[in-house]
Amino acid sequence: MTTNTISALERQYIVLTQGGLPVCAKPYHWVAEQLDMSVDDVLTMTIDLKARGVIRRIAAVPNHYKLGYQFNGMTTWDVCDDRALEFGKKVGDLPFVSHCYLRPRHLPQWNYNLFAMVHGRNEQEIKQYQHQINELLSEVLQTHQGPANDILTSTRILKKTGLRLTSTK
Repeated sequence: MTTNTISALERQYIVLTQGGLPVCAKPYHWVAEQLDMSVDDVLTMTIDLKARGVIRRIAAVPNHYKLGYQFNGMTTWDVCDDRALEFGKKVGDLPFVSHCYLRPRHLPQWNYNLFAMVHGRNEQEIKQYQHQINELLSEVLQTHQGPANDILTSTRILKKTGLRLTSTK
């Protein structure tokens, strides 16, 4: 089997868990029961799917709106390309950044290449986070054809989901 192919059992596992693991004391026991296999086999399959890149990560995904973080800002940065990866890692390590990534610029319309999502309880809080990122990036910020940074704030909640498999091929 190649890494680009999944078995019927692996597909069942993905369909069963793609909406999240159950909130219970032993979620992998529940998965094992649903798939009629041992917990050890489920864990081995999980590790294998992750190693092959079929599963990217297993993580808790809290609803930040219900936790009081109702303001979101995608901070955008024009960072020197030769230092973007180095500083992107530093920004991504900040405790208030939920995700950070590099993207190509589209000059002259879009001069930003580094993006960092922040969540806050109010607009002032996300602007403070933007200011803290600005301080961290001050030595590598540049201006191609516009400002060195901006923040895009959410105006409404959109339903977000990744790719979902159906139970059949």
